[in-house]
Amino acid sequence: MIVLACGAALGTAIAAEPPGEVLEARGLVKQFGGDLKGRLVEAMQQGGPVNAIAVCHTDAPEIAQKVSANSGWEVARTSLKVRNPGNAPDPWELQVLESFDQRKAAGESLETMEYSEVVEADGGKRFRYMKAIPTAAVCLNCHGGELAPEVAAELDRLYPEDQARGFSLGDIRGAFTLTKPM
Repeated sequence: MIVLACGAALGTAIAAEPPGEVLEARGLVKQFGGDLKGRLVEAMQQGGPVNAIAVCHTDAPEIAQKVSANSGWEVARTSLKVRNPGNAPDPWELQVLESFDQRKAAGESLETMEYSEVVEADGGKRFRYMKAIPTAAVCLNCHGGELAPEVAAELDRLYPEDQARGFSLGDIRGAFTLTKPM
């Protein structure tokens, strides 16, 4: 692996002056996260947490596909505790997620926690980037330890292999993960 702008270890943050790819990735995360958050807020206002589950189930993949198609990046979300098995981390993502947990335990802020690296994959170089997603209070409606019965029932119906429960405020809910051929 070739490391770009992050030092030699996964526990090292991105350098003070990040390369253009990092700036571009940050913009895409902001776009994806902003679009998703807007739809979730609207769904919560219109029908509460059960209504918001549909946004994550159908809208989130559509938003990710749209951002990917318009940018040339692969844009997705992953976690150590996934709701959708299709979002399970690959080995590189798993390593980064585990390092995020270590960095959080060492006191690093989740708001700015990110990691990037250039890796050899599929016969070429790929730029990879991840940004931690903190668990906010509103997230606990569907990802907390005690869910309303109707929320739990809908999650069980849509995600029979759901692992994305039991989070507390301030936990690492997961991460945005972006990849781009170099």
